Amino acid sequence: MNSSSQSVIGSQPQAVRGTQSIALREIVMLAIDSFRLNQIRFALTALGMVIGTASLILVVTIGLSGRRYVLTSIQNIGTNLIWAEYAGLSDASIASVRDYLTVDDMRAVEQQVPGIQAASPVLNLHQSFPSGAGKERDVLILGVSPEYADIRRLYLVAGRFFDQQDSLAHSKAALVTEKFALTQFGSADEAIGKTLAISNVPIVIIGVFRESFDTFGQSEIVDETLLIPYTVARYFTGTDAVNQIYFSMTDSGSVPWATAAILKAIKARHRSESVYDVGNLSEVLSMAGKTATAFSIVLLLFSMVTLMVSGVGIMNIMLATVRSRIREIGIRKALGATFREIQLQFLAEAVLISLSGGVVGTVLAMALPFSIAFFTGYRLQVSWLSAVIAILVSCAVGIAFGTFPAVRAARMDPVEALKYE
Repeated sequence: MNSSSQSVIGSQPQAVRGTQSIALREIVMLAIDSFRLNQIRFALTALGMVIGTASLILVVTIGLSGRRYVLTSIQNIGTNLIWAEYAGLSDASIASVRDYLTVDDMRAVEQQVPGIQAASPVLNLHQSFPSGAGKERDVLILGVSPEYADIRRLYLVAGRFFDQQDSLAHSKAALVTEKFALTQFGSADEAIGKTLAISNVPIVIIGVFRESFDTFGQSEIVDETLLIPYTVARYFTGTDAVNQIYFSMTDSGSVPWATAAILKAIKARHRSESVYDVGNLSEVLSMAGKTATAFSIVLLLFSMVTLMVSGVGIMNIMLATVRSRIREIGIRKALGATFREIQLQFLAEAVLISLSGGVVGTVLAMALPFSIAFFTGYRLQVSWLSAVIAILVSCAVGIAFGTFPAVRAARMDPVEALKYE
């Protein structure tokens, strides 16, 4: 075979590729021209895709931001925190005296379980205080040790927390919540030095506090709470029983096995039928993460429904477009357009509608978190992966719902199409 024939044969694949690229370019240009001729119709059709894509990204953003807020709040409370409390009897039919925890249990656990940084008992009391107009309100009083402030990471608004000297001296001192100070005395500073009577025993307010982070209602501290030394609180009950014991570990990684060790040490000191709950925030952290994930999935399903509805809208508008351009299809087929070229033309129009809507929706959805961060300083967690997925999903919706109208157009008989009026 001579060199001239080889060059002709070798140039044929390049010619085919060039023809295919030209045909594809023409198809895209035809889709763009069709879009320009029917801008309002296509814009309204793409609006559903804009809403669906934007909602998809915003759902992911809200879900991730909410998840981060909840998990961060729980972690700030203390992932090295462990608590123990009496839960009752294993068999309710057993007639037995309640087997509450005691301070001796706390001391025994501190000796038997390594890695405990601090511990504090919590003894619950209640007292009614006048609230004006002859009415009274119930206030929670907690007897705790000086370590309680560090274990629970309490924020001191005014004054000071009682220390070991106050505890050993049985000082009649108290701290009150910020809300109690505002309600009872008007301000935190005004509350300092005031005296309250607990069972006719005068107690001087030395500090005002609040919890550093939101505990989502899962705290032993309520809006109106007083803290007094445990050594003083036990005189009001006359027993060594406590409602709860809090432990703080030096290493949060040791919390799971320490929780089991604390439970074992407590059960060894009490009757077999007594039940005790020993928990930590690792379990709450895991549950919160699972709940946030499930919530995000539900919201994503709603967003997908919106995308499916917009896909149906694209299919309907493309069917109407095919019907209005039957003669054009007949002319193109008569001039030699293939089944594949007709199909790609209308499929390209469907993808153009969905893709343009997806891009606009993505831009709007991504602009919202940045606008919030710019004007308020609060940063939402943005997922760039969700933006990429949203655009890919919009293309997939255009292909899925545009295929049927495109195939229908490609299968038309050119003779019948040319006769169509």
